Amino acid sequence: MRHPSVFVRLLTSEERQQMEAGLRSSPTFTVRRCQSVLASVYGAGVPRIARQVGCSEPTVRNVVHAFNPPGVAGLQRESSRPQTTREHLGSEEATRLQALVPQSPRTFGSPTSLWTLELAAEVSFAQGLTSQRVSREAIRTALRRLEVSWQRAKHWLTSPEPT
Repeated sequence: MRHPSVFVRLLTSEERQQMEAGLRSSPTFTVRRCQSVLASVYGAGVPRIARQVGCSEPTVRNVVHAFNPPGVAGLQRESSRPQTTREHLGSEEATRLQALVPQSPRTFGSPTSLWTLELAAEVSFAQGLTSQRVSREAIRTALRRLEVSWQRAKHWLTSPEPT
């Protein structure tokens, strides 16, 4: 699929100075962003900029789109941390999970008698607590929210000989 050509809008003199100063900065992230913007200003297309800068075409398109409305502020590196976390298990589901965990996993057809986070996720999906398969982290977070302490199941070695 061919993407339409995208170019950066005309730069103000202040923005051009900031872009040229960014070419001499130490973070590679900033240098590549500034190179991409300046190459686009000079009329280079996305594929050519990607080859020159050493990144992918979608990355160049993202840089152009990030720059156009806000200007230089759009080129700053943002945190990769999610701004919000979505609860996969609401309070009702978490309460039902809390009632599920004290039971033996064998009750639900598991070959083991020890709960693991993965097993709890599988059983909660199979029992209809969740509409989709959730991660171990979602189960751990839900239990933590309910102040249920969770430790990884440990297999204890027992000697068959009497002591």
